[in-house]
Amino acid sequence: MSENQLGKSEMSSVDFASTALKKYIAPKGSAENVKDRIRVAARRLGWSFTRTKDVWYADPRVSISAEELRVIEEKAGITYGRAEVREIDELIRKADLLLAGPEADFFRPLVDAFRQMLGAQNRA
Repeated sequence: MSENQLGKSEMSSVDFASTALKKYIAPKGSAENVKDRIRVAARRLGWSFTRTKDVWYADPRVSISAEELRVIEEKAGITYGRAEVREIDELIRKADLLLAGPEADFFRPLVDAFRQMLGAQNRA
C-alpha cells in the first residue's frame, strides 16, 4: 500500500476526494487536459461539472458527504482496504479458536507472533 496513501488519518475528506479524482477516477491520459479530466470525473460520478471542479481543486468551502465518499471509493476501487480488514479479522477469529482447543499451548506462540505482526502493520 506504499503507492496508495489515501487511508492516512491526517487527510481531510476533501483532500481524499481530490486525490482519488486525480489518481483513480480521471487519471492522466483519460483526457487531453485538466478541464476534460474534470468533465470525465463528473460524468463517472454523476456530479455537476462545478461540483467536481470544486472537489478536484480541494476548495476549502466544499464538504463531502458520506454517500459521496462511498461513491468515490466504489468508482476508484479503493474499497480493498475494508476487505483486507475483514480478512484479517477472520484470521484472528480462527487463531482464537485454535487457542481454545486441546492444543492451545502449542499454537499460543504462533498466534502471539501473528498479533504482533498485525499490530506493527497498523502503526505503519
